Amino acid sequence: MARFSVIYDACVLYPAPLRDLLMRLATSDLFQAHWTEDIHQEWITALLRTQKYPREQLEQVKNLMNAHVRDALVIDYQALIPALNLPDPNDRHVLAAAIRCKADAIITFNLKDFPASSLAPYEIEAIHPDEFICYQLDLQPQLVCKAIKQQREALKKPPQTAEQLLLTLQKQQLPQTCARLKAYLEWL
Repeated sequence: MARFSVIYDACVLYPAPLRDLLMRLATSDLFQAHWTEDIHQEWITALLRTQKYPREQLEQVKNLMNAHVRDALVIDYQALIPALNLPDPNDRHVLAAAIRCKADAIITFNLKDFPASSLAPYEIEAIHPDEFICYQLDLQPQLVCKAIKQQREALKKPPQTAEQLLLTLQKQQLPQTCARLKAYLEWL
């Protein structure tokens, strides 16, 4: 049976807490996550503009992502780009990669940039990360909670309680996820 397959848009990889959670979920084998070098360059470039992180550190994160999620890196999609039509032409590479790897969905905050009418011919949908994580929680609450607990336990400077991590995730535009996770606090 084929697993649900997604492309992470750069906007969901930009904030570290959300990227960490999405990566931990990707390594749980609930679904197959994908991205491209172009997507990596988008989130890295955006973070470099903040001047908070050196390029070497961000490149190390990129390399760890590529190493820890099997078959995540999509290649050979560029030839599809010119034929695609999206409100923002700069997003066509994301759709092209989704088509190439036969993704079921694009995980993005920018739903308006991926209208259903443009994605339907490829049987792809755009899903907000809050909705996507809620779906995963519905399917496998123990695996999702395990990933979040691992994320919390990895935080050392400063350490966080489950409640504090939920507040951090709330700031990542995940209100539904955080509301649902309150029922699982003892697992986090």
